[in-house]
Amino acid sequence: MDNRNLFAALRAAFPADLGAIAVETDTGLAYSWSDLERGTAMIANLLASLRLEEGARIAVQVEKSVEAMMLYLATLRAGCVFLPLNTAYQKAEIEYFVGNAEPAVVVCSPANFGWVSKIAFQAGTHHVFTLGEERNGSLLERAAQHSDRHEPVMRGADDLAAILYTSGTTGRSKGAMLTHGNLLSNAEVLKTYWGWREGDVLIHALPIFHVHGLFVALHGALLNGSKILWFGKFDPKKVIERMLDATVFMGVPTLYTRMLAESRLNKVVARNMRLFVSGSAPLLLETFNAWQERTGHTILERYGMSETVMLTSNPYDAKDGERRGGTVGFPLPGVGVRVRDDQGRDLPAGEIGAIEVKGPNVFKGYWRMPEKTKEEFTADGWFRTGDVGKIDERGYVTIVGRSKDLIISGGYNVYPAEIEGYLNDMPGVAESAVVGVPHGDFGEVGVAVVIAKPGAQLQPEQLIASLKSQLANFKIPKRCFVVDQLPRNTMGKVQKNLLREQHKGLFA
Repeated sequence: MDNRNLFAALRAAFPADLGAIAVETDTGLAYSWSDLERGTAMIANLLASLRLEEGARIAVQVEKSVEAMMLYLATLRAGCVFLPLNTAYQKAEIEYFVGNAEPAVVVCSPANFGWVSKIAFQAGTHHVFTLGEERNGSLLERAAQHSDRHEPVMRGADDLAAILYTSGTTGRSKGAMLTHGNLLSNAEVLKTYWGWREGDVLIHALPIFHVHGLFVALHGALLNGSKILWFGKFDPKKVIERMLDATVFMGVPTLYTRMLAESRLNKVVARNMRLFVSGSAPLLLETFNAWQERTGHTILERYGMSETVMLTSNPYDAKDGERRGGTVGFPLPGVGVRVRDDQGRDLPAGEIGAIEVKGPNVFKGYWRMPEKTKEEFTADGWFRTGDVGKIDERGYVTIVGRSKDLIISGGYNVYPAEIEGYLNDMPGVAESAVVGVPHGDFGEVGVAVVIAKPGAQLQPEQLIASLKSQLANFKIPKRCFVVDQLPRNTMGKVQKNLLREQHKGLFA
């Protein structure tokens, strides 16, 4: 059998000289390719020693570190399923994920061991390890006792590699099941399409708990045997300083706006760079143009989802066309993209409709949600993205909105229904509506509008404080208003478009 284990493919791309530096951190540490090989082998051997069942999930909520990256690679290597969790998630969210995914192993930050282990053990998880930013924690202590040689477990293209939770539009998160084949096919396509070459060096300043940082950036560098300049946290000054030593940068629009605010950013510091990629949220035309003017580089915007990894990209090579601000480019080779109306009819060029996609990168379905999976695919096997957009005569795809009121704040997906659920459960709250409004730094932020129950006195600050104790910080609305009534249509449905219009200038 052909071993389609994603790790085996990444490992095969390591350079011949394993002593060369693979990762250099912003704290001055250097890891060789040999360190990655040996470190992942030891962690994989630790996982193997636990005698886990086939398809065991490894749930991970830790701060960004090279060891956390090794844990991801070791999970693939051991043939297990990686389940990354945003470091901002709080107790109620972790309870849901652990209860739903039933991981065999949970790895958390040392500081969170008390409450996370309690949730894990109550849910039936047998193994809880810790992993800290300072190369500390029980995971590494235990792994150090194992051999640094390990044969990657045989996996087929259709075997599960990762589960990524996407917040549910009805409040319940869905686990998108991605296979070794989904991830490898996408990485191979991007390697060619984005012109990865010998000598490329990646600046990695993204988190590693979602698609952009974990799959697109990391797989890109590893599959090319490229050195990585690793930033635990994004720092615009420090990233600009390292541009002279790098060739590729991937970021969300917020990172570009923060770098544009730095006076040091100019054509000189960016002269060795080859490619700037933006995704995870819409890039404002203003940012696109300002970046071009300041650095002489045209940002390449692309479009993807947790369920599909990358779907479209502006061209890298000028012979394929220009990079157009405000668009997400063309469907990637092997990926089908179509725009349809409510009746399921294909729409002509330039007409706006629902975006549907197909390809080897499209996920296997939602974890333990067969009905939901069936609902999201058309009869002829295309995935309904939930995004609304158009394709012009030349094939450029433009996303114009989202059919489900999704707010994308700083590159993170925020679903109003989830926040409304928490607000509506609070004492004295009769009803709430959360909408996204424009924000210079984050692209969009949430604004909550709440109605009090008769006789109740609500304080906006207290409602926000209560949300902060329950939800990840990126989901928290930036402002809250208590009102007498919400605008409704004749069917009684809240007209969120009017709320957006009313509050759109709040952060202007």
